[in-house]
This record gives sequence, C-alpha cells and structure tokens, in this order.
Amino acid sequence: MRARAVRRGARGAVLGLGILWWWAAARLLLAPDAGVLEAAVAAGGWGLSLLPVHCMPKERAKGVFADGRWRRAWKAGAGTSAAGTSAAVTSPGAGPTASPRPRSGGESGLW
Repeated sequence: MRARAVRRGARGAVLGLGILWWWAAARLLLAPDAGVLEAAVAAGGWGLSLLPVHCMPKERAKGVFADGRWRRAWKAGAGTSAAGTSAAVTSPGAGPTASPRPRSGGESGLW
C-alpha cells in the first residue's frame, strides 16, 4: 500500500513538473512579458531531458559482456594460421559464431 502511494506521488510530481515546463515554454513563445523565471524553468527542464536517466550499472544490464571480452577476442584473432582459423575461435563457445544460413536467403555482399 505504501509503495503504491509513493508511486502515485512520484507520478504526480513528474506530471506537475511537466505541466510547469509546458507553461513556461508556452509563455516564452506567446507572452511578450515573459521573464527570467519562465526562461529558467524552460532551460532547466530541457537540460534535465538530456540526462541519461535510463542508464544502469554495467553489472545489471541484460546481456552484458564481461570485462576484457574484446581484448580476448583480439588476442584469439592474432593467433590465426595461414588457413585463417584459430584454435581458440574454432573451439565451441570460444567466440562469436555466424549463422549457418543467411537470414534473407541471399548472399552477403557489400551493399
């Protein structure tokens, strides 16, 4: 019950701040007597929109790659033989593998 009240309060605050921002932006565009307060609210709201609020720590991200993954892939590719294969890459689970069939039914090309 308490979590629901907190969620509603947060939604209400976001809605209120959004209405305040739109009011300030509309006054800046439409009212000849708009001042510093409206400009500050509009600029602050725009600045907040640039924050990456949907970012999360790398450890919590879904499908995250382990640290050093690219370094290991680079080292595995450096040990290729004349035929163009590497023991580290050809072993199962050692690296990325391509699909056996093209998805479109055609061949891959430059374009």
